[in-house]
Amino acid sequence: MSSPKTPLDLTLDGGALTAQLVDFPSVSGDEQALADAVEDALRALPHLTVDRYGNNVVARTGLGRAERVLLAGHIDTVPIADNLPSWVEGDLLYGCGTSDMKSGVAVQLRLAATLPEPNRDLTFVFYDCEEVEANRNGLGHLAQAHPDWLTADFAVLMEPSGAVVEGGCQGTLRAQVRLTGVRAHSARSWLGDNAIHHAAEVLRRLSEYRARKVEIDGLEYHEGLNAVRIDGGVAGNVIPDECVVTVNFRFAPDRDEAGAEKHVREVFDGFEVTVTDFAPGALPGLNQPAARAFLAATGGTARAKFGWTDVARFSALGVPAVNYGPGDPNMAHKRDEHCSLSAIAETEERLRAWLTA
Repeated sequence: MSSPKTPLDLTLDGGALTAQLVDFPSVSGDEQALADAVEDALRALPHLTVDRYGNNVVARTGLGRAERVLLAGHIDTVPIADNLPSWVEGDLLYGCGTSDMKSGVAVQLRLAATLPEPNRDLTFVFYDCEEVEANRNGLGHLAQAHPDWLTADFAVLMEPSGAVVEGGCQGTLRAQVRLTGVRAHSARSWLGDNAIHHAAEVLRRLSEYRARKVEIDGLEYHEGLNAVRIDGGVAGNVIPDECVVTVNFRFAPDRDEAGAEKHVREVFDGFEVTVTDFAPGALPGLNQPAARAFLAATGGTARAKFGWTDVARFSALGVPAVNYGPGDPNMAHKRDEHCSLSAIAETEERLRAWLTA
């Protein structure tokens, strides 16, 4: 496993550089060693201006091109699951963060090192704490403290997408549906009113719920409303007087916060509903000229992004953005997480072609 003082070697190919990044443990909140290594490697490149805010590193060209493209990736991972150091089996590189998303970060670093005169000005953003609560997200901190560092005409978030363009992202809303009753001794249950039993109606509505599918810019988004937690109970001999069902609504990006909340309240009409968390989605924006050019350069196909990503932050800044990275999103956070070495090379070459054509 790499020492925190091991310098990154940007002359390595994308797969080998990914392995080096993976062998820097960087669980959310513990990214400093990797941020230091990224900063040192970028400062050695004379064609880039490098800035740092916390454990977030931003590098930019200043060629005066007519268009600026931003490539972003987070350097943190979920907790390690006995899957470090990295190892290779055939075309697959295994290890924590291989897919989500150190393979994408490796592509960013390779392009930063090898494209001193791209056809567009470039901004490379490496940020921390993406895998934890939103108020710790490094890209959010940059947007608040240094929004000028994120100015661009188009952004590519190197989130794992299997080397396929994924447009926009779903929004997410969490809410608590609260059921109340009357507490009593379970030996005399008829004197009480069981709040947990009232959850049956909430669960019935969820089991019968038919999720909406909607097409936006030619991409089909599939919504989902699900129970993700149930809390209730006092003791083994007490009829509970409260039960809370937590639900998560993943919604298409044509809904705003008010529309998403209104829908959830309609589904659970008659119950007490409290919204506890919300993050807006992002429209795919594939009708933008920069997005059309990028799509053509990367194979001409796109699909909807199922899940929330930081493209929503770029959307809020007025920067059209897509998800495009070599990792397999289905491998993210798994004990056997892995990424295809050929997908890393393919992603780098497609981006290189787009930025040099």
